[in-house]
Amino acid sequence: MRFPFLRTSLAVSLSLTSSTLLANGLALNEQSASGAGTAYAGRASSALDASTIYGNPAGLSKIEGKQVSGGFAVVKANVDISRVRTEAPGSSKGDMVPLANVPFAFFAMPIDEKWNFGLGMYVPFGVISDYEKSFQGSSHGLYSKVAVLSVQPTLSYKVTDRVAIGFGPTINKIDGKLTNSLLTRSLNPTGQDTRINIKGDDTGFGYNFGLMVDLSEQTTWGITYHSKVDYTLKGHTKVHNAPLPINGKYKAKLDFTTPESIDTSITHTLNNQWTLHGGLTWTRWSRLESIDAKNKGVAENLQDRFGVLHEDLKWHNTWSYSIGASYQINPQWVLRSGFALDQSPTTNEHRTVRIPVGHRKILTFGAGWKASDNLTVDLAYAYIRENSTGVNQQDSALVPAYSAKYRNSAHGFTSQATWNF
Repeated sequence: MRFPFLRTSLAVSLSLTSSTLLANGLALNEQSASGAGTAYAGRASSALDASTIYGNPAGLSKIEGKQVSGGFAVVKANVDISRVRTEAPGSSKGDMVPLANVPFAFFAMPIDEKWNFGLGMYVPFGVISDYEKSFQGSSHGLYSKVAVLSVQPTLSYKVTDRVAIGFGPTINKIDGKLTNSLLTRSLNPTGQDTRINIKGDDTGFGYNFGLMVDLSEQTTWGITYHSKVDYTLKGHTKVHNAPLPINGKYKAKLDFTTPESIDTSITHTLNNQWTLHGGLTWTRWSRLESIDAKNKGVAENLQDRFGVLHEDLKWHNTWSYSIGASYQINPQWVLRSGFALDQSPTTNEHRTVRIPVGHRKILTFGAGWKASDNLTVDLAYAYIRENSTGVNQQDSALVPAYSAKYRNSAHGFTSQATWNF
């Protein structure tokens, strides 16, 4: 008898996706409230504050003096599940994404007339989902929490008065926890289902590179490359209440890569009040073709099934498109708005209860307030609406088939304070 969760759980532990935040797949966009107001349309071509360290490291050359900027995003998701088809008992209530909080912080300072230094801390990837204990699809996913925290020291260099480049290595810490169950209550004397928990972590290294060019006094173009990051997740798998002799704790290792992306945008100042932005982002999600996990301590007679475990993901590359505008009311106040279209990397054939995301539309509004010569406060709101998607999980031993229609939406609120020394 096979226990399919042992084959898949480590494989998906890092390939989980949030259905609530401003970017699709694994990626998060919540690194700036000033950028969120325009749906991040001008992220690679404008340097509104020190958060440009992530958006485009070359933008550091436009930051005057020393600056500290930080904030957080709060996202409230709504998930409706309907048209459920399964033989598993229980419920499918939806709304399995708890209130999410995504922090960020940045520091920038000049070194001389050509060089600038910066330091950023942000969350580029993450997920959290928590289905009810009676969830009918719990054999395919019950609880999931994965987060990547990145630290990025950065240097920018002003090549000419119009051209700047920037580079920053990234140190990335990943932590994850998963819980699944198997329908074994009829096989267990206790009448309980098998519960499987997985924890793991690792540190990986990457880099961001950016170029920013002032094409004219009114127009700036920028491009940013975020590198892939390789991880070897090390941790353990715990199996409880299994009817076969596989209960216990197993060492586990999984090689995984978060994909590279290219972000380009253009910013054009129409006059003293209006500024327009347009952006385009490509992400190489096709790196998530498949994942192989290795478990240690598995009994000899189960090595052929659980020694080296393979899972197909078959994600595909995606594009996202964004436009935005800002309106300077007076020297103290600026209003922003933006719209984005974001493709999903999943397909109908391979979509799971862990990643029930579809193509999404994002509408944003924001405002910036210059409270004093030193302090600026930015706020942004985003409404996220996804296309309806279908989940079709196949059955196997102790894992009932589960299919349903998911409809996801979310409200996001981002706040940021920037202090100039």
